[in-house]
Amino acid sequence: MEPEGTIHELTNEQLAELLACQAEKSHPPRTRAFRRASRRAFLWPEEASSLEHAGRSLTELQSIGPYLEKIIRSWIAEKAIPPSPPPLRTGFLTFTQAQAILTTDPAWITGLRGDLQMHSLWSDGSASIADMAAAAVELNYEYIAITDHAKGLKIAGGIDESQLRAQGAEIESINQSLAGAGRKLRVLRSIELNLSPSGEGDMEPAALAELDIVIGCFHSALRRKEDQTGRDLAALRNPDIQILGHPRGQIYNYRAGLSADWPRVFAYAAELDKAVEIDAYPDRQDLSPELLLLARKAGCRISFGTDSHGPTQLRFMIFAAASALRAGISRERILNLMSRDELLNWVRAVRESASGTKG
Repeated sequence: MEPEGTIHELTNEQLAELLACQAEKSHPPRTRAFRRASRRAFLWPEEASSLEHAGRSLTELQSIGPYLEKIIRSWIAEKAIPPSPPPLRTGFLTFTQAQAILTTDPAWITGLRGDLQMHSLWSDGSASIADMAAAAVELNYEYIAITDHAKGLKIAGGIDESQLRAQGAEIESINQSLAGAGRKLRVLRSIELNLSPSGEGDMEPAALAELDIVIGCFHSALRRKEDQTGRDLAALRNPDIQILGHPRGQIYNYRAGLSADWPRVFAYAAELDKAVEIDAYPDRQDLSPELLLLARKAGCRISFGTDSHGPTQLRFMIFAAASALRAGISRERILNLMSRDELLNWVRAVRESASGTKG
């Protein structure tokens, strides 16, 4: 039993569910406002209940205006209890939850060497590579991987082989400037390879071989209900990729993602010594908590990527770090805790192994 006098405060996670439920009962444009606020609740830097009790305005929080503030205040006052969230909204950490988890081992995030998924103006990002690098310098990173979308994903401004080479020249120039300024950060050449359901990439292998590291991701047929284990195994078998990005393809309150025999998938990744990703974008957080426990048991490598589309989103790393810490992933299995040389040596070994077994 709870001690007498215990106060039950609504958490941001619970408020996100109440907002999502309210969206389902509302009509446009309020539907959109509730849905947007439900997503943004996972990024609120403080608990809304704490702001309320401190007499501060809830409009300090992203996507909260006077109308939603009034409703949230009433929920807090009434100690409203949200229903258990459906699968579409299950397994997502809030920013404040992630912070609390990381306070148990602060070195877990301060020890990170880099970020292995982000986008720039070359595809659908909002900032230049130089801007992303400058933000990474502030985080004391040793490397970042620029993973703009490949040509098959035209809706996201995917780049082709010629553009990829031109981007490489820009990255080389940025790295020279960083070295000249005495910075330890280096920008790694990479790409978010678009994978077909059969695991095939949309770029020439010769172009991919020039890159420092390659992440492969599914972007189509992500609502299929039948088992997709074969698709994930085929992706891991693709010799051109070293990381399988956002393996399930879930998006908060939008798409549950793929179903698969995940223990088998993670065991195969471990066998090939390839990595699976925790995409730290708040709406994705994929791998989810339950899948991370299976990945830990299989012993496969884990990659952290913020999937940032602008400099301020590099802070999303907190979600990946907290998820891995909570799941008990060992430090030696996390790519982002490797030095740059260790990371590139691992890529080289994976490529050599894939080349030796290809065909």
